[in-house]
Amino acid sequence: MRSSRGASRLEFVALAVAVLTALIVAAPVISLALTALQPAADVWPHLLAYVLPQSLRDTAWLLLGVGGLTLLIGTATAWLVSSHDFVGRTLLVWLLPLPLAVPTYLSAYVYVDLFEPLGLAHRTLTLLLPAAQAVQWLPNLRSLPGAVGLLALVLYPYVYLSARAVFQAQSADAIEAARSLGAGRLTIWRRVVLPMARPALAVGVALAALETLNDIGASEYLGVRTLTVSVFTTWLNRGSLAGAAQISLVLLGFAALLITIERIGRRHANVEFSAENPRLRPRTPLHGAKGGFALLACLLPALLGFVVPAAYLVGESLRRGRIDPSLARDALHTVALASVATVLALALGLIVVLAARWRGGRIARSAAAIVQLGYALPGLVLALGLLMPLLALDGALVALAQAIGLASPGLLLMSSGGAVVAAYVIRFLAVPTGMLKAGFQRIPRDYDDSARAAGAGPLVRLSKIDLPLLRPALVGAAILVFVDCLKELPATLLLRPLNVETLSTSIYQYASRGSFEEGALAALIIVAASIPPVIWLTRFSDLPE
Repeated sequence: MRSSRGASRLEFVALAVAVLTALIVAAPVISLALTALQPAADVWPHLLAYVLPQSLRDTAWLLLGVGGLTLLIGTATAWLVSSHDFVGRTLLVWLLPLPLAVPTYLSAYVYVDLFEPLGLAHRTLTLLLPAAQAVQWLPNLRSLPGAVGLLALVLYPYVYLSARAVFQAQSADAIEAARSLGAGRLTIWRRVVLPMARPALAVGVALAALETLNDIGASEYLGVRTLTVSVFTTWLNRGSLAGAAQISLVLLGFAALLITIERIGRRHANVEFSAENPRLRPRTPLHGAKGGFALLACLLPALLGFVVPAAYLVGESLRRGRIDPSLARDALHTVALASVATVLALALGLIVVLAARWRGGRIARSAAAIVQLGYALPGLVLALGLLMPLLALDGALVALAQAIGLASPGLLLMSSGGAVVAAYVIRFLAVPTGMLKAGFQRIPRDYDDSARAAGAGPLVRLSKIDLPLLRPALVGAAILVFVDCLKELPATLLLRPLNVETLSTSIYQYASRGSFEEGALAALIIVAASIPPVIWLTRFSDLPE
């Protein structure tokens, strides 16, 4: 009886922590709504007349352009490497996802530096053309089409990984049945292959679009006035918190639409697997011109999305031949903030999943669902929504310290990095929650039932059975969260303590001053640290040959 009471009490504590975590994730959105209701009569007419029309137009076109281009590149390359055999295919399977290791803002900084007048591309063209004529051949990357192209080059792997996982697992029976009915290749592709892959493609495009919404570094640098950039300028340049909150709510409307698309796609993500052991379709060999075209079509996105930026960063780092004295300090700040956030995200994610597993019920499931919505919050919007709750908490801590006769701690959360950690945890908590939930689904219930029948309590079952079996999911989640924190720019830029820089914010400062090449080594560290998680994701989604 005592053991049963202890187990029940522990399950209740897990549920309480899960509910509290869900409330913390929801707090920024609630805060934004309340802030947006504050009087801002002098700002809203200006926003409505001069800011929102262009911001809505640029955001919509950017999302459509990036979504369409990532869909095209990701689907085509995934189909080629999954369904065909040609020279270089094995290498391309691993090379194609690597642009995910390059943050969007780094892609923009690198290519603008390469294609600006007197940049490497211009200097190369002057070998063939007069200098004035060579400038005319340089593409205008500081434009909406330039932003679409540069963002799509590093975001298409979201579609590629989703599509490849489906294309690999598609049964040959459905395709051969369509062929036996007289369907040609184009008809089979349009009526058999694409409908089976459509849910996965929707998920990939939605994830790429969410990353586009979150971007501020590339959009601002390329001169595209998105809603995210408008939030930034309205808050910092005009000093209107209420106006920025109002624009943020419009931005959240876009995010809600995208997450709805992603959820619908995920809900039907298994429709294509109708057989327990489907007979997989063999890859079609491609030789000659066809093989060369397939190689070029797959190699070009990987070269432009990863190899060119990485080679540029390596070259600039070696050319400078010195290490900035502030690099070690910025790296230490980055690692410290990311490490604390990773540990907290893993712990809270585990508790949220355990509450749903132990207690079940609508409350636990709702808490888990709310927690996973944090990833849909753009970092800048999250930072804005956290500002008022964190300032209120700091004020409460000051009042408490004074009430018990202690020295005032000041703005403890805002000045210690606690605000940045909170933003990281809220935004990336969906990663460990989703991975641990999937990990638990692979553990047979019989294991827990047998241990419970033997008198083992929840903690014993967790430590002896669940955690050892969850180790791959825990390690994978830790790596992904840590690297996501490493790359995060918008929330870090606005919530970091005064005079504290991380690798991403120091790169942003260099680019703002027109000297991005001075931050090449910091950028290279971010890219190098991001490669192992991308390889792990590729291996995770791969089927045995």
